[in-house]
Amino acid sequence: MVTGASRGIGRAAAIALGAAGAHVICIARTVGGLEETDDAIVKAGGTATLVPLNLKDFAAIDRLGASIFERWGRLDAFLGNAGVLGVLTPLAQLDPKIFTELTDINITANWRLIRSLDPLLRQSDAGRVLFVTSGAAAKHTHYWGGYAMSKAALESLALTYAAECEVGKVKVNLLNPGAIRTAMRAKAMPGEEPSTLKRPEELAPLIVELLSPSSQKNGERINFQR
Repeated sequence: MVTGASRGIGRAAAIALGAAGAHVICIARTVGGLEETDDAIVKAGGTATLVPLNLKDFAAIDRLGASIFERWGRLDAFLGNAGVLGVLTPLAQLDPKIFTELTDINITANWRLIRSLDPLLRQSDAGRVLFVTSGAAAKHTHYWGGYAMSKAALESLALTYAAECEVGKVKVNLLNPGAIRTAMRAKAMPGEEPSTLKRPEELAPLIVELLSPSSQKNGERINFQR
């Protein structure tokens, strides 16, 4: 299962996972974007199930876990990729609605997904979980406080879950992509030349590797670029 599968890192990962033989449950808000991802997965020789879902609909996340159980009985891999940047602004000027969206999408939704998917992952012979984080989580940069706070909380959440999975078949890790050519990156760094950045497709093989049964990493923060 991949969240944020309609574009950027999520789309590239979903296509690569499909090409590697996984049936991919693609989660995103936009139906059109999901359908484009599905077309690319089929072209790569894979299959997918499309789930239009706003991750702020927490009750729907609970229903999602039940639906996966009814259809497949387990979940082998979960990529928690969806996230929002918010607004780059001094903390004292951050709109409460933006702060709430940051916590809802970047933190609470991922906790609700853990809560909903954990029983399914434990039914797998080799459940694998990967959350996409950011270098901002470890920095304290002017105007990045809202986003950095949410990613730091996500890291704590993920690494605690990894510790709880230390004994068992589920493995949980974090992936810091670094500077990747995505719409979020363009919003954060509008003056940056996109051609100087790595493409999401270059990151996708690492995601496939970390979500594969052969990967034994747990509780690690993997940096794609140094």
